[in-house]
Amino acid sequence: MQNIEEITSSILQSSVAPKANEIDSNPELLKTALMSLGKSGLLALQIPRKWGGLELKQQDFFNYQLLVARYSGALAFLQTQHQSAAAMLASSENDLLQQQYLPHLSHGKILLGVGFSQLRRSGEPPVKAFPTTGGYYIEGTVPWITGWNIFQEFIIAAKLPDGRAVFGILPLEETITLNGSISFSEIMPLCAMNSTNTVSATVKNWFLPDERVVSLKPANWVHHNDKQKVLRFSAFALGCAFAGIDIMIAVSKTKSFDFIADAVSSLQAEVNECRNTIEAANKNPDTDFANKLHLRSTSINLAQRCAAAAVTVSSGAANHKNHGAQRVYRESLVYTVFGQTTAIMEATLKILSCRV
Repeated sequence: MQNIEEITSSILQSSVAPKANEIDSNPELLKTALMSLGKSGLLALQIPRKWGGLELKQQDFFNYQLLVARYSGALAFLQTQHQSAAAMLASSENDLLQQQYLPHLSHGKILLGVGFSQLRRSGEPPVKAFPTTGGYYIEGTVPWITGWNIFQEFIIAAKLPDGRAVFGILPLEETITLNGSISFSEIMPLCAMNSTNTVSATVKNWFLPDERVVSLKPANWVHHNDKQKVLRFSAFALGCAFAGIDIMIAVSKTKSFDFIADAVSSLQAEVNECRNTIEAANKNPDTDFANKLHLRSTSINLAQRCAAAAVTVSSGAANHKNHGAQRVYRESLVYTVFGQTTAIMEATLKILSCRV
């Protein structure tokens, strides 16, 4: 992994860091940054080597995600959608679909998004699937899809009448067939990472043939998956925390106050401790869920505090929309709710409401 970290760090420092604030709002620059990772085959890191991947172990992949988030939240958010789609295809039982897509994902020759967050919602399913001869009819609204005009297709999730979910590949562009259609909203004006071009999709009577099906998942799959992977998203929050500290270090070179150096030292120690504890928890199969929740919420809290500290030491300049501290602060807001479940919300609020 050392070589991959070195390659990734070199790309991020040379191609991403100097333009991080512009990348946050410019989709073309973001896609260029994404393809800079693709040129080195870093866009499908967990898929098998036979398909062009690197079969990265979970902790190595965690470190990679953290590193990207440290330099650009928009890039981290965009590439993880594609990485998730690649992982779904790698575990698919659809051999033909694997042959069609997997060899092209690591270098970004094909770029895929995902649209399955709606499975977390209770009540009436936003997207439904109805079995029919040779496939399924899909109907409903996908609330969040990232990568409009960047990704070519996306993996949708739709609930079946028996509670299971079918995952399949749909085009990420306005499409009308003889009977069905897919239309998309305007790009959402998000508080951060606007360049990721997040939209919603309305799917009407769309026929998903069996050959385009990625997988079938049991009822409540997403809730089990969220519980199993509760610590994975903490990589992004920790990356954001380090980004805030990086800004503090840069400011300290012109504002040589001892209290800034003390704050940097204290926050660095906390972030490193949290990172090491999460790594130990991931390696220990006996780590209980309550402990994992605490670590996840701690990483979120550290992102918030380090970003706020970066704003504080940057003084009035941090009010500027294009200031690095402002961008990192907005990113910390995104990571507060990224992949949020009710349990994570509760754990986050517990830490936020603690008296110092």
